[in-house]
Amino acid sequence: MRHALAPANSRRTTSFVRLRTTTCARIVFVTSAFFSLSACEQNAFVPPPPPKVEVAPPVQRAITRYLDATGNTAPIQSVDLVARVQGFLQSINYKDGAFVKKGTTLFTIEPETYKLKLDQAQAAEVGAQATVKQAEADYKRQVELVQRQAVSQSTLDTSTSTRDNATSSLTQAQVNTKIAAVNYGYTNVAAPFDGIVSNHLVSIGELVGVASPTQLATIVQLDPIYVNFNVNEADVQRVRDEARRRGISIDEIRQLPVEVGLQTETGYPHKGRLDYVSPTLNQSTGTLAVRGLIPNPDRALLPGFYVRVRVPFDKQEDALLVSDTAIGSDQAGRYVLVVNADNVVEQRKVTTGPLDGGLRVIETGLKPDDRVVTAGLLRAIPGQKVDPQVKTSEAAPAPAKEAAPAATK
Repeated sequence: MRHALAPANSRRTTSFVRLRTTTCARIVFVTSAFFSLSACEQNAFVPPPPPKVEVAPPVQRAITRYLDATGNTAPIQSVDLVARVQGFLQSINYKDGAFVKKGTTLFTIEPETYKLKLDQAQAAEVGAQATVKQAEADYKRQVELVQRQAVSQSTLDTSTSTRDNATSSLTQAQVNTKIAAVNYGYTNVAAPFDGIVSNHLVSIGELVGVASPTQLATIVQLDPIYVNFNVNEADVQRVRDEARRRGISIDEIRQLPVEVGLQTETGYPHKGRLDYVSPTLNQSTGTLAVRGLIPNPDRALLPGFYVRVRVPFDKQEDALLVSDTAIGSDQAGRYVLVVNADNVVEQRKVTTGPLDGGLRVIETGLKPDDRVVTAGLLRAIPGQKVDPQVKTSEAAPAPAKEAAPAATK
């Protein structure tokens, strides 16, 4: 029995040895893994690289400063054509809406009656002239007779009175002739200047000028044409200060060029000059009334148009400009983000000016060698480092209504 159980005990011993060996191996493996993990946790943290942003120096170039306004066109001359004499309208001698030259006959009011009155007045004038000649001759004869004492002084006095009355009658006849000639001239209604004539308001055969002058039509001069607009008080003072600095007189300011564009046009294709500046400001609006005179040979501008107006008043040779998208704003005003020599972002307060070719003029706050953040603005945080990528600022295409520089800020 003892010999029979021996192999079984031997097997138990062998299994126990194997189990201990396996357990020890596992313990060694877990211990090694623990020390390995401990070694990984002791590695230093590596921060991410600074974000990349695009930067560009301000564009430096010459600009022209403008006063920007809106205005309305108005005719330089507009006249109502009226019938100044009574009569039946005999003819209409133009086509409605036609362009006519000065002196063109537009309406004819039956002239026969007034021609007869003129002939009558002229005949009366001729008779008065004959009476004056006879009275003058008699007066001279009576003077000679009085000198020879052939007639009395009373006879000479009568002759003198007759001569003076005849002269007065001649003057009256001459005045009547002129009045008749004027009335006869009124029977032909002519264009007082070159212009466009409106539609006729009366018809042929209609009686006109009965109780008061009857309006027949309207004629409007379109070339040149006025542009009326207003300038606020601050801009007025700015222009006067600039004129004083450059030694320009007020009369020279009145000769400044004016550029005009319609709402549907690109830029300011119509050029002219200032024609009138009001001597006083409107107290209720704080603005100064200004008028420009614009040549209009092709009649592209019509009275009553709503137009954009700009007046150049100053030139700057070394203005700084940046992309309008690089400018931000907060409660303190406008600012740009600038990368300094240490590649750290700084927030720089700026004063902005007008747009010029898609770029915004910077009045104060920037230097020519500053590096302005133009792209990646969300990654540029003031006080933190960035990786600047230098680009060149380029003027973006301006919208249709901002193709030309805008006015003062």
